[in-house]
Amino acid sequence: MSIRKTEVLLVGCGKMGGALLAGWLKGKAITRAVVVDPGPGPDAFAGDDRVLAVRSGRDLPDGFAPDVVVIAVKPQMMADAAPVYREVVGRGAVVLSIAAGKTIEHFETLYGAQTPVVRAMPNTPAAIGRGISVAVPNAKTTPEQRQLCERLLQAGGAVEWVDDEQLIDVVTATSGGGPAYVFLLMEAMAAGGVAAGLSPDLAMKLARTTVAGAGELAVQSPGESAEQLRKNVTSPNGTTQAALGVLMAAGGLSDLMVQAIAAATRRSRELAD
Repeated sequence: MSIRKTEVLLVGCGKMGGALLAGWLKGKAITRAVVVDPGPGPDAFAGDDRVLAVRSGRDLPDGFAPDVVVIAVKPQMMADAAPVYREVVGRGAVVLSIAAGKTIEHFETLYGAQTPVVRAMPNTPAAIGRGISVAVPNAKTTPEQRQLCERLLQAGGAVEWVDDEQLIDVVTATSGGGPAYVFLLMEAMAAGGVAAGLSPDLAMKLARTTVAGAGELAVQSPGESAEQLRKNVTSPNGTTQAALGVLMAAGGLSDLMVQAIAAATRRSRELAD
């Protein structure tokens, strides 16, 4: 398999599938993508001769043998969508799944025990190249196939690998859903500002810009922990310390986040059933 010539079958072109496809095209990581999605997602790539959009898995080009089949449909749609591609996968493709909750064993059962499978969990900042993915391969995945999957995931940002598949459920709960937690924080900060007298527009601008700036500061300060960055902002007996006294109290933000990630982890494992 040539790294320079890569053909991909993308099953599902929603938010995440579309974000990855945009990154592949921008970074010239693929030579052709056949995209299966009955919705309007593939329309965004109309006019790019590297993309062939079809509405059904039964409309694939005859004999199509992609290097990788990327499964990007919602877990609830998997039972209907995934079996259609058994023949295509059998032509030598590695399966790269970004479907929450669906295990490697699920795809080995679906496509055969000898099928190379990489299970990964990216997040939505992949749409701007600032996401992070965590992946785990099965024993049938070759080093070249792992490298290919990493290259495709890197189109959306950083990539990490784990050996224990159980950790993917925790990753799903932490970084997969993490952007939603940050956006909720943004909403809550703005609501607090409005309650204290700010206009809604100004409160949201302050919250949005502060969250974005703090995130970038953390990225550009790799030598400092989040704890230290927090302390850098907190003057003794100052206004920030007064706020943190509420947020860090028993039952406050830290405790709630532990509970939230545990709940999301449980739900991810339930989706495997």
